[in-house]
This record gives sequence, structure tokens and C-alpha cells, in this order.
Amino acid sequence: MRRNEWWRGAAIYQIYPRSFQDSNGDGVGDLRGAIRRLPYVAALGVQAIWISPFFQSPMADTGYDVSDYCAVDPLFGTLLDFDELLDVAHGLGLKVIVDHVLSHSSDQHRWFTESRCDRHNNRADWYVWADPKPDGTAPNNWLSVFGGPAWEWDATRRQYYLHNFLASQPDLNFHNRAVQDAVLECARYWLERGVDGFRLDAVNFCFHDRLLQNNPAMAAGAANDIPETNPYGFQDHRYDKTQPENIAFLRRYRQLLDQYEGKVAIGEVGDGPRSLKTAGEYTSGSDKLHMCYTFDLLGPEFTPTRFAAAIRNFEEAAPDGWPCWAFSNHDVVRHATRWGEGAVELAIMLLVALRGAICLYQGEELGLTEADLQFEDLRDPYGIRFWPAFKGRDGCRTPMVWEGGASNGGFSRARPWLPIPQEHLAKAPDVAAAIPERYREALRFRRKHSALQRGSIRITEASDTVLAFIRETEEESLECVFHMAEPYGWTFRSGTTSLS
Repeated sequence: MRRNEWWRGAAIYQIYPRSFQDSNGDGVGDLRGAIRRLPYVAALGVQAIWISPFFQSPMADTGYDVSDYCAVDPLFGTLLDFDELLDVAHGLGLKVIVDHVLSHSSDQHRWFTESRCDRHNNRADWYVWADPKPDGTAPNNWLSVFGGPAWEWDATRRQYYLHNFLASQPDLNFHNRAVQDAVLECARYWLERGVDGFRLDAVNFCFHDRLLQNNPAMAAGAANDIPETNPYGFQDHRYDKTQPENIAFLRRYRQLLDQYEGKVAIGEVGDGPRSLKTAGEYTSGSDKLHMCYTFDLLGPEFTPTRFAAAIRNFEEAAPDGWPCWAFSNHDVVRHATRWGEGAVELAIMLLVALRGAICLYQGEELGLTEADLQFEDLRDPYGIRFWPAFKGRDGCRTPMVWEGGASNGGFSRARPWLPIPQEHLAKAPDVAAAIPERYREALRFRRKHSALQRGSIRITEASDTVLAFIRETEEESLECVFHMAEPYGWTFRSGTTSLS
């Protein structure tokens, strides 16, 4: 591989900073806490870290509502702290990827404050504004991911504005070239500071249909990555996201990254049954995103046929594209709970065998399970809105445990922002080292084999219990076989050599 393609086959460790390590005793993780724990991350054998948002924000959606894209929120520290994190990470051989929340901002961002003043200011068209219908109702039937209509009335402009998430997260108008320019300049700011790439949040939400056409109903039985308790899943989101204009903007984003050596863009694609097709379109060729991840392997189904379908669908959509696979992240129930704790060791062996980059979510290497929280403990507006049928995302965001016998598991001297489950303390690295060591072994195994890092993939079996495929380069061919029902097991064969 060329040096600037370090991301091919890379293992990336996601740090959710408010839950990683608290350094100042306020119960919330921060950048200096992350710096303290970077040697632990590097020792796992990953090549990069992805840090979830630490930018200035009113924290209505735990940082995914950004009010200044070029400032660190005081909750997490300072720009100097971030610069030190970069230096320490790079000194440990770790690349640093940061979140770019680009489809929307906070309603407290100065861009929106100006835009909502009237219909004729310099940023009047920087957000998606629309007149009401004659009866005063919203312009169309679009829904918010977080519940209710995707339109909010603004009394000052006497118009509705679009928000695909919270009402305090207005959508930027990417049909306006000036908006694209401003977003790209924010990316340039962090590139100049030395970051190695971006994870593009909700990347297929940037553009909307100019005509504001109503979404049709979702076809009966169609797959969706939205909980059944949420009416958002009742619609086929044909017009409120994944518009064709997005392709041209992604080319602009890639052109910016290509001005710097070895930078990478990873897109998050949430597009229901079309997710893998969309990911393929966004990564095909060499002029758009370097790779994408979807929610296709972040669901409850742990079967050979499900995995085989996801692999085949991506390979068909983008044979020259590059996926990024993950089994857990900050938005879904931890896979130790979804698939069962007995499947955790099999899961990491399967993950390192897949073609593409892979993402590990903090704590999965400890076998952490989903926390069962009480309503009064929730911070996630998504969970609060749909409780109790859907408990939201706080259960996967509880703080890391570092020391089984320490107060709050060594995360903080103060009461943590989310409670730490008692059962997690027994999984701290200083108490139970077996699973973290299995992760280290698995990542070492991946690094040893060129076929696993950059080889092709060809499925040879997908039965009720067995998934098998060939990973292959010109130098090496490796058969990977997984028994995905109890008793779980795996075998890798290369010529006459076998590892189980």
C-alpha cells in the first residue's frame, strides 16, 4: 500500500469523549482525560482514533448540535488541549479522525442567528426555509428522526425551517454554494491543525429536494434501521435526503482532502434499505469519500445469511469502493447485548476478517454490555421522546471503566454524567484481561496477513450456521470459516496452515 492509503485495512478506535476519561473531576470526560488513556488505545494495536464531537455546543444532542465548528467546548477543554492530544496520538503512531457534523448546526450558531432575522440578510438562504401551506401547516409531510414533523415555525421570519433531527438542529441549505464553501473552510481549519481525517456525520442528509415533494409510504416489509416505535420508519425517505446533488459536493470535499497528504473521509450513511447502495455510490472511484459505514451490521441479526447479504450488497454496489465495518457505536445497543456475551470473541475474529477498514467502539474490547438505565437518568432526547418503548442511546454511552475497585471505575472522582452499571466494574482492564487480550491478538493477526488488510473477498458458504469466505491478494489466499451458532468457533486456513 502507498503510505497515503494507511486507511485501507486500518482498525479505528472510537472515543466518545464525554464517557472516556474525566481529568478535572466534573463527572464528564474531556480531552485531557483522553490524552491520559491514549497509550492504552495504542497498545490494542489500532492505527487510528475517531473522536466524537468536542466542538462548542449547547449540548442539546450531546455535541451533535454545533454552535462553533472551529472551537473546543469548555466542557472538553481548550484548543491547546486538542493540539496536545494530536501530538501525543501521533507520537504513539495513531492517526486522529474528528467528527464533522455537516448537515446541520445548532440554532445557536451565528449563521442561524443571522439567517432567522429576516428574509433578506446575507445568510437568509443558508438554511432550509419554506412558507406554510395556505392553512398554516408545514410545507410537506417530512418527519424528524427524533420524532414529530421535520419543520419548525419561526415567528420572526414567519416561515418554517427544516430540521431532520431536533428543532434546535436546523438543516443547512447545501444548494447554496456559499454554505458549501463555509463548511469546507471549517474542514480546512482542522486539516491545518493536523487532523488526519473526518467522520462525516449523516453525510447523506446534506441535500433536500428543492421542490419539497412529499415522501411516499415505506413499502410493506421493507427493511429499515429505525426502531419500529418511531413513525419516521413509516416513510420512504426519497426526498428529504440522499439527493443526487450530494455527489458533486462529496467531490468538492475530496478535492480539499487531496490537497493534504494521507487524509481520509469516512461517511456515515443511514438510508434504510438503500444504505449499502448509497455507500457504494459515495465511495466508488477515487474522487468522493474514501469509505463509508452503514447500520447494516449494527442491528440484532447475527446470522451468516445477514452478513453474507451485507458483504455481497456492498461488493455489487462498489467493487472498487471501500467499506468501513463496525458492530457497535454510540448510536446503537452494544453488540455484547444484541448478540449475546458468548459471541463477543467470535465477533472480533469475524470483524478483523472482513474486507475494508474496521471500527471499534470504546468498551467493546472489555465486553461491555448495554446499560439498563432509569428514565430519570436519561440525557438522550431521542430516548426521552420515545420512552419506554425505545430507551434511546444512553445505554451504550455510559462511562468507561478502568479500575474495578476504584470509585466510579476510575472514570471520575465525581458522580458521572451517566451512571456506571455495577456489572461493568468486573470487566475493567485491571480485573478481567482476557477479552482485551483477545482483541490485541485479533488485531495482530490482521496485521500479519496482507489478504485481511487489503485482499478481495469471495463468499463460499452462508448456511444457517456457517459463514465462509476467501480473502485473497496476489501474495496470499486465506479461507475464513465462522460457526455463528453455539458453540461458536472459527478457523483460518492458508495452504496447509490452520488457526482456530
